[in-house]
Amino acid sequence: MRKIILFITFLVACITMNASPVKPKGTVILPTDLNIRYTGRININDPFRPMFVYPGVQIEARFTGTSLRMMAKPESGYFMAEIDHAEPFKVAFTGKQDSIVQLATALPAGEHHVKLTYIIEGYQLKAEFWGFILDEDGALMRLGPRPDRKIEFIGNSITCGYGCESDDPNEHFSNETENHYYTYAARTARALGAEYQAVCRSGIGIYRNYDGPETGNPDCMPAEYPYTNYHDKSQLWDFSRFTPQVVCLNLGTNDTSTGIADQARLEEAYYNFVKTLRGYYPNAKIVLLTGSMLGGEELNIVKKALDNTRNRARKAGDKEIYRFDMTPQTGSLGYGADWHPSIAQHEQMAKELTTYLQSLMNW
Repeated sequence: MRKIILFITFLVACITMNASPVKPKGTVILPTDLNIRYTGRININDPFRPMFVYPGVQIEARFTGTSLRMMAKPESGYFMAEIDHAEPFKVAFTGKQDSIVQLATALPAGEHHVKLTYIIEGYQLKAEFWGFILDEDGALMRLGPRPDRKIEFIGNSITCGYGCESDDPNEHFSNETENHYYTYAARTARALGAEYQAVCRSGIGIYRNYDGPETGNPDCMPAEYPYTNYHDKSQLWDFSRFTPQVVCLNLGTNDTSTGIADQARLEEAYYNFVKTLRGYYPNAKIVLLTGSMLGGEELNIVKKALDNTRNRARKAGDKEIYRFDMTPQTGSLGYGADWHPSIAQHEQMAKELTTYLQSLMNW
């Protein structure tokens, strides 16, 4: 019976995503409440309106009562919501007036758990979380400890989840078909019971962005990585806020996407960025990945660059640099928009990477 109630509740929540023009009734929980847990790169210059752009940012809380509403800046984009053990569902802040969304009603009385994951690239939208609204007598409860296992994923459109909800490779990018929740990165973290954060952007490279000059672009990942948000120099990221035991670096697809990349520049950029990561994370294992979209000569170029980077780093004394290649896609699992990995392809990548990390990390 409880599952039926939750299903109806979530169905209604997905349909009734409109802003409230009047002051909301209930207990308003501000974003500064210490019982709200944030994970990911979030700009807190204004603590009452935490802002974020990278997919994978998570907001988590325990609450009492029978209903839950979420407040956010209108046109913040899309989230996936998980309440208790029910199926996750998509939440949309897409209209100019959408600032309050009903996440659940008619829940059983008692304690409940909610986790929200930002699932798109919001570098233009600049999403803001404004808090929760509970029942009149509702309250937040203290969460349990954070997971001990921590992973950071650094990548491009594959890690973002570009087009994975589309089943048409001729369809182009849209926020509606991007869903980071279903990516290899998010799936791997869930399978391992790990807390994670993602730093990723479609089209970005290690030295050359998509369709960039062979000599490279100035705004590649190494240039953007030190900052909290993409293309936003207002706040440097505080690396003490998240310390992963393993970093998965998945770049190179865009460097080789249109025309042949300069092998020397590619390798030098990778090696220098690995040294940068080592400075931030002295004790982490760093895994250099190839994604599923590479094939042919492009795949050979990237593999050679990653192998040489690992070997060079180890020769210089860094023994915790590793390599892993995910199986290239063939179309047997379908394609997403613009020939990006489908949800099924992401599931396969996640299974492969999960098995590898279990062995590497003894998890």
